[in-house]
Amino acid sequence: MAISDVLPARFFIRAIPAAIMVASCSPTGAVEDSPVAPAVQNEPDRHPISGLRIIEVTIDTGHKRIAFKTEYADTREAQTRGLMFRTELADDEAMIFPSEVPQTRSFWMRNTPISLDIIFIGTDGRITNIAEKTEPYSLDSLPSAGLASAVFEIRGGLSEELGIEPGNAVEYQLPE
Repeated sequence: MAISDVLPARFFIRAIPAAIMVASCSPTGAVEDSPVAPAVQNEPDRHPISGLRIIEVTIDTGHKRIAFKTEYADTREAQTRGLMFRTELADDEAMIFPSEVPQTRSFWMRNTPISLDIIFIGTDGRITNIAEKTEPYSLDSLPSAGLASAVFEIRGGLSEELGIEPGNAVEYQLPE
């Protein structure tokens, strides 16, 4: 038995315009008024490739402040993978690798097809040293010059272009 056998045709004729009217009368801000909307709006931004949270990291060169949309490598897995297999990194993008405890850090370019500037951040929040224009796929160890509270990676050669150098202050707030 079909539903049209039970309900008269005039029901469908009346129901369709009513459904259209309800849909068209919904306020454009309906999603914002929904109790679910605040949770969606408060979700952290995530990088479309890595899925990592995005935070802002700013470098103060003394002459200018430079902000980067930065992927936050917050797990051992994310730190191990880093920017491996990535074929591009925009000039306003970066990745940060915080240390749970400040320690000497060393990075390599295994499976990384793009050149990077690897910036080591000391315990005082200032850049201690930069491994500039790294060689893609290299297995050479690139160490920090002392204890590092974090390591910050940007496109290779960008440090020189922007005037970023050891001693510059790096500011960021890690999410909880």
